[in-house]
Amino acid sequence: MTDPPQILVIDDDAELCELLAELLGQEGYAVESARDAISGLARAQEERERPFTLVVLDVMLPGLNGFEVLTRLRQSSRVPVLMLTARGEDVDRIVGLEMGADDYLPKPFNPRELVARVRALHRRASHAGAAAGPGAAAGPSAAEAQGALMVDDLEVLPAARRVRVRSEEVRLTTAEFDLLEVLARQAGTVVSREDLARRVLGRRLAAYDRGIDMHVSNLRRKLGPGPGGGERIKTVRNAGYILARERG
Repeated sequence: MTDPPQILVIDDDAELCELLAELLGQEGYAVESARDAISGLARAQEERERPFTLVVLDVMLPGLNGFEVLTRLRQSSRVPVLMLTARGEDVDRIVGLEMGADDYLPKPFNPRELVARVRALHRRASHAGAAAGPGAAAGPSAAEAQGALMVDDLEVLPAARRVRVRSEEVRLTTAEFDLLEVLARQAGTVVSREDLARRVLGRRLAAYDRGIDMHVSNLRRKLGPGPGGGERIKTVRNAGYILARERG
């Protein structure tokens, strides 16, 4: 029998942790809770035979806040992170995504909405495989290179979930990789924000939702300019985003 996926909830709200353990347990997940930042970070960073599938992380924590936890966690792990932010605090959502969160959910929220977000993140993470560890410096193997997507000096390896720019490895979060893969498969074609939200975040784009925009911003920063110095991912006003080709 297959062991259930492991989820770590880092939140000082005991009632919320119990509720999430019950709801996610009904969905087939095994949930562990940490009520403070230090113990939660230590648990997330532990060497485990079966690493956590994802982490649910509250921004408002005693001691270290959620942003500090995320920063330290991202130094060694690309485990998907769903951040819980205060209702109306847009800056928390933007900062969280800039620092490497995969998605966010404002409090108070419908618990069923959180379960849906977790399922979407889990589906994406289940395809990541070995991508949770640091990328190898050597070139891709024949198996990894199969189905590679080449756009100028950018190389996307879907099977291995690796990205290289001018032969240099680029570390991306789960959401960033999924977004780049969608754009690379349709390079030279505009992809709408609504389509990206559905295919990358697994949900409809809500009003004032900056999730896709922030992931695009992170990708631009990590990938750098194109071979001619121009922006790799261009914004097409009122239409969406396009991964530009500078070479034929």
